[in-house]
Formats: sequence, structure tokens, C-alpha cells
Amino acid sequence: MEFAQEQAGDVAIVKLVGRLDSNAAKAAEESFARVLAGGAPHLVVDMSKLEYISSAGLRVLLVMAKKVQQTDGKMVLFGLVENVREVFSISGFDRIFAIQSDKSAALAAVR
Repeated sequence: MEFAQEQAGDVAIVKLVGRLDSNAAKAAEESFARVLAGGAPHLVVDMSKLEYISSAGLRVLLVMAKKVQQTDGKMVLFGLVENVREVFSISGFDRIFAIQSDKSAALAAVR
């Protein structure tokens, strides 16, 4: 899995590429932790190039959402491809996370 970050003011934008599964979960969690350690209170996650997410990947996102919430920040996901969206729907995570269709809507939702 690839993990890229950019900054838009006080919002960290993270782009996930590939597969967020048990093999990538530890590295992803460490990468997210570095982003949050940088002081960004708000997090937008671009999932438009994420091909697959497992329960381990869902756990990583849930842990990060809780950390963001503890700092009075917001976390918004966007660009979920069909099979990833289906995993979110089946698991009920679509009711836990704020999910937007595109980057501009996600940025507006965290501000």
C-alpha cells in the first residue's frame, strides 16, 4: 500500500493507494500517527485509489478517527470505490464515518 500526504491549511489530506489489509495495517497506522503528530486537527482521507480494505484496515481507520476526535478534530473520507464502499456498508462503517463524494466536499465537511 502507498501512503501519501499533503496539507491544506489545518487539514491533512492522506491518499491511500492499493490494499489496506493485515499486511499493510501496521505501516498505515504508523503513517497516520506521524500525520497526527504533526498537529493537524482535521484529517481527510482520499480512498479513490484504494482497491481493497479488510477488517484490519477498518480497524486502522477507526483507531485514527478516535485519535482525531480526542483532539477535537474531524475526519472525513472520500472517493470510496464500489467494492470498498460495499465493505463499509456491510460492516456499518458507513454510519460511523463521514463520507463525501469528492475532495472539495470532504474539505468543506471538516471545516
